[in-house]
Formats: sequence, C-alpha cells, structure tokens
Amino acid sequence: MFFTNGCPMCGGQQSQGTTTLTVDKGSLLVVVRNVPAMVCDQCGEAWIMDSTAEDLEGIVSEAAAKSSQVKVIDMAA
Repeated sequence: MFFTNGCPMCGGQQSQGTTTLTVDKGSLLVVVRNVPAMVCDQCGEAWIMDSTAEDLEGIVSEAAAKSSQVKVIDMAA
C-alpha cells in the first residue's frame, strides 16, 4: 500500500526501505526480516504493498506447514 499524500499516521514523507514482520500464530512465531516497504521518514511506520503481503502469507503458511515453533526468514535472501 503506497500513499502519495505522505504517511497516513503523521503526514511525513515515505521512502523505499525495509521492515521486519512478526507473526504470532498460536504455537508458531514467524519473523521475516528485510521485507520491502515504504517507510515514513518522520515516524518510522512501515507500509507494505499488496503483492508483498501475498508473498508473506505464503511464507507464513509454509512455515506453519513445517510445524516449526520459531522460524526466522530473510526475505532479501
């Protein structure tokens, strides 16, 4: 999701960057690092594109299928 009018949280400027996403699903904890995102230069809030969110859903589903308790993934790798 990209907002051309600035950050919806504070109105600051957004620029391309990365963030870390953490998903806690019951007994499964998935941490995905280096997720591409638009990051606010003022408040640091990160916004990911819909296509990235779809990729993340697949990553989390795959981790859940492997019955891991903790999974750390580097999306840039």
